Amino acid sequence: MEPRSNKYDQRLHAYWRMPYIVSQKESKDSKNPFLNLKEADAEEKLILHKGTDACILLNLYPYNAGHLLVLPYREVADLSDLTKAERNELMDLIIYGKKILSDALSPNGFNIGFNLGKAAGAGIPVHLHGHIVPRWEGDHNFMPVISNTRVLPEALENMWKKLREHCH
Repeated sequence: MEPRSNKYDQRLHAYWRMPYIVSQKESKDSKNPFLNLKEADAEEKLILHKGTDACILLNLYPYNAGHLLVLPYREVADLSDLTKAERNELMDLIIYGKKILSDALSPNGFNIGFNLGKAAGAGIPVHLHGHIVPRWEGDHNFMPVISNTRVLPEALENMWKKLREHCH
């Protein structure tokens, strides 16, 4: 007689994914979640740094642990729509965000970039935002390749607190 297998042996339970799935459905008709960040509570919105024209925050649906977003407060869809002051601060904050991640997490590398337009993968195409994704040697595992699932080793709130310790 073969050993009896548990009916859950072949399933991956990722209960944390449901808020993402629901928010994607809701966001089609909802307003831009990046509006009013200048006045928003930093901890509630996971904002690490507020500048004059732009801010740095943790991505709610990260590609990797520590995935940051850098965005202007003003809703603009393209880099060419930014004022010179916004462009300058955005680049300064990208460099600052990279430093925060380097100091706090010591990654081996970074992916930094923008997805401009829905066809390019922009989840919120009306509000430009840059991504800073820390990378480590060997951080590719079978989960994203086989099941299109990312494994994040730390809760967003804990990561926010860890990164905030490295902000000045």
